[in-house]
Order: sequence, then structure tokens, then C-alpha cells
Amino acid sequence: MQIVETTNEGLKRAYSVTIPAKDIEARIDAEVKKVAPQVRMPGFRPGKVPANLIKKMHGEALHSDAFNTAVRESIDELMRSKKLRPALQPKVDLGDGYEQGKDAELTVELEVLPEIEVPTVDGLKLEKLVVPVADDQVDEALGRLAGNQKSYKDAPKTKKAADGDQLIIDFVGRVDGTEFEGGKAEGAPLVIGSGQFIPGFEEQLTGVKAGDEKTITVTFPEDYPAEHLAGKAAEFDITVKELKVPAETKVDEDFAKSLGLESLDQLKGLLKGQLEQETAGLTRTQMKRQLLDRLAADHDFAVPPAMVEAEFEQIWEQLQAEAAKEEDPAAAQKEIEAEKDDYKRIAERRVRLGLLLSEIGQANGVEVSSQEMNMLVQQAAQQYRPEDRERFVEYVRNEPMAQAQLRAPLYEDKVVDFLFDKAEVSEREVTREELEAAIEAEESTDEITPGKASAKKPAAKKAPAKKAAPKAESAEDKPAAKKAPAKKPAAKAEAKPAADKKPAAKKAPAAKKAPAKK
Repeated sequence: MQIVETTNEGLKRAYSVTIPAKDIEARIDAEVKKVAPQVRMPGFRPGKVPANLIKKMHGEALHSDAFNTAVRESIDELMRSKKLRPALQPKVDLGDGYEQGKDAELTVELEVLPEIEVPTVDGLKLEKLVVPVADDQVDEALGRLAGNQKSYKDAPKTKKAADGDQLIIDFVGRVDGTEFEGGKAEGAPLVIGSGQFIPGFEEQLTGVKAGDEKTITVTFPEDYPAEHLAGKAAEFDITVKELKVPAETKVDEDFAKSLGLESLDQLKGLLKGQLEQETAGLTRTQMKRQLLDRLAADHDFAVPPAMVEAEFEQIWEQLQAEAAKEEDPAAAQKEIEAEKDDYKRIAERRVRLGLLLSEIGQANGVEVSSQEMNMLVQQAAQQYRPEDRERFVEYVRNEPMAQAQLRAPLYEDKVVDFLFDKAEVSEREVTREELEAAIEAEESTDEITPGKASAKKPAAKKAPAKKAAPKAESAEDKPAAKKAPAKKPAAKAEAKPAADKKPAAKKAPAAKKAPAKK
């Protein structure tokens, strides 16, 4: 094999690679010897078919396999002999194609990773903003929890039902005078104003008292899942068995036990732990940005243009998706267009920091274990349908790029944790509001915030997770993939929520609830 370097400019490289025809033929001959014992042909004993006949029968396939193998191994040899570290997959060009029996002439173009002087990790100083959780914060959380645990008590006999009150009712529904499946129930609870039943049902029960009987008329929505009821008028005979009003939830030992806990102190301890976990996450975010800012300020080196362009495309795609969701998409699009150069600069910074973190990790023995990698693959597989998960796992096992994409966020976090451990960290107590303000101050200039498109720039602190080298990108910073809502069984009488209502599914009385939307 002959290798001639044709381009060496910055991080760009190009080579002319010649694979002699005799090498390809030698590979074909080796493959013929390998398959000969299994070839069967009339008139010849097993394993005795002449090589020229095997080539005649299977020549096209053998030649294709031999040629592809020769190209792959030649590129591998090019990388080894020239000690190249490709930033992305090399571009291989056959020019006018390849003719059997002649030398193969390849052009290989690529961008290489820069040589980075690994920074010393000694002497790094960071400030850690900590938020102590006070007792009054725990009490506030306890109050919110109690407020969400609605309970009801019997109302006075003269009380008339109003919004927020709970009715216990029996009902029978009829369409064209005939009862229908799912239109009858006894002791069904209904909170006035909850949007639990189909439009018009609850409103007509405002003002009833315990013991009242009432007949109401409603019309099922046109898009009602049960087609035999969609758009039809129905009558419901209703008997009000009980009327209840909201009761204040008392925070005591019994309340804690109603939640499956042993005591009120245990409940407070759990709530305090949740609050501490929330603020610890904010503290880590602030420290991580501080760390990456220090690294970015101290290191400046050339980065592969193709990696920067790929990162920019990822940023731009997200920004455009966010702009499309704004009230005025055209104005939002115009605003991000005006800042396009800034986003390109940020993409470059992301890539540079990703490469820097990768070098720091490799120089200091930071690794993602095979067990951790298996966990990442299994977690990612859960995003797919059960029947597709095994195929996804197999794909990742055979695709290095896919493995790098999954590995990158965890690898970054492990490198960041390594640097935290090496740093001299001073702590300062702040309020949660002060910590959030510190993070928001950085977001306002450098961060893409999920759900906001126009005003904020993407974080110049994370590199993409889909390149050959690990990139600095936090998993928690990515927008989560949205799952499709669970399909409603056609046989169940459940209406879709109106646009101005809560996103709780409305249903006909006594109809079973459809699976909760994810």
C-alpha cells in the first residue's frame, strides 16, 4: 500500500492511498481457500471444486468483500502509521470508481483532533454556594403536601352544592330512551368544577342538596371516543346521596400514617431530604459552570471546523424548534438570526471544552466502566417499544459512534467530579433565591433554556455527545424526549378535554378512566 500526504493545513489532512491489485487478488484467493471446503458442485467431490470455478460462481461477492475489507484495513493502517486522531469519520472517495484487476486509488480527507497540553489540576479554586434547609422551609413543604391531599366532610343538610364540593351520586343514562353501557353507577364521587364528567353534566348539579333527584340533559362531544355516543343527546336520572365540603387536612401523626409512614418526624425528614437534594443539584450546576468558565478562560486552541459545524447545527435546530413555539414565530426567528454569529462562537466553545475535558479525563485515568455502560444502554433502550429494545441494544453494541453518544454525558460528569475532588473548595451560605439568581445570571448570557428560544444563548460549556471523542455535555441539560400519550380504548366512554379546561380527561358517568397520559 502506498500513502502520499496531499494536504496538511491546520487540522485538515488529506491523503492519496493506493491499494495494489495484487493485494486485492490475494485476499480473494485467501477467501476462496476458506470457503472451498463448503462449496458443493455437481461432478466434484466436497472440497475439490477448482478455485477458478469458485471464483466464476461467487466472484462478484468475493471481490466486493475483498475490496471493502482492503479499503477498511488500509484506512486503519493510515491512521496508525500517521498517528492520526480523526475528529469525525474520514471522507473516502474512489474518484471515478474502481475497476477489477487494477490498483485502487483512494482519496482520504479528514480533520484531526488538536494536540492539547493537558492542564495541571492542582491549585484549582472554586466557591461552593450552599443553601441550608431551615425548619420553616420544611413546614412550608409540609403545608403544600397537606393542601394537595384533599379530604371532604359531610355538609349541613341545607347546604347547596357549589364549586369544589363533592357529590356522591347514583345515576342512569339513556340515549333515545335506552340505557347504554357505562351510563349507570351507584355511589359515584363527583367534585363540582373538576371537569371530571362530560361538558354540561357538572354545571347542572350546582345548587342540589343531599337527597335531591334530578334529570339532566347533555350532549356527548362530536369527538367522543365511543363512536356510538359521539354527538348524541342523553338524559341522566340522578339521585344525590351525599353532599360533602372540603375539609382542612390536619398535619399530625395520623396524616403521616395515612401516607404510609411511621411518624410525622419521618415525614419531615423525607421532605427535608428532598429540599436538600434539590438545592444540591442547583449547587452542582453553579459549581460546574464556574469550573468550565475557568477552563475556557485558561485554554485557547484550534478545534476541528466540522465538529464546530455539527455542534452549531444541533444548537440551531433546537433554537428553531423553540422559536416555532413562540406566540410570534417570525419575530423569534428574526431574533435568533440576528445572533447567529454568537451561536457559532458558542458552538466552538462547547467543542473546545469537550475536547479539553476528554484530555483531562484520559490523562488522569477517568473511565466509564463496562457495567456503567451496560446501564446506560439499558436506560436508553427504555425509550423504545418493548419489541424494538433488543434491536437497539444490538445496534449500540456494534456502533462505536452510538456508544460514544451514550457514554459522553456520564464521562463528562465523572471528569467534572474528578476536578471537584482536586479543587480547593470554599463554601459560602446563601439563600435559595441567591443561588438561583447566580445561575440565572449565567443563563441570561450563555444558556439555552428548554422552552425558551429567542432571548437566551446556548450554554458554551457543554460539547455534543455524538462525536468520536467524548464531549462535555450534561444529560440533565438535554430536553427530554416526549412520549406519545397512551391510546384510549375505543370501547371506553371517555371524552377528550376541552381546550379551556384542565388536561384531565372528561368522562361520561360511570365510564372507566383511560390510562393516564405519560
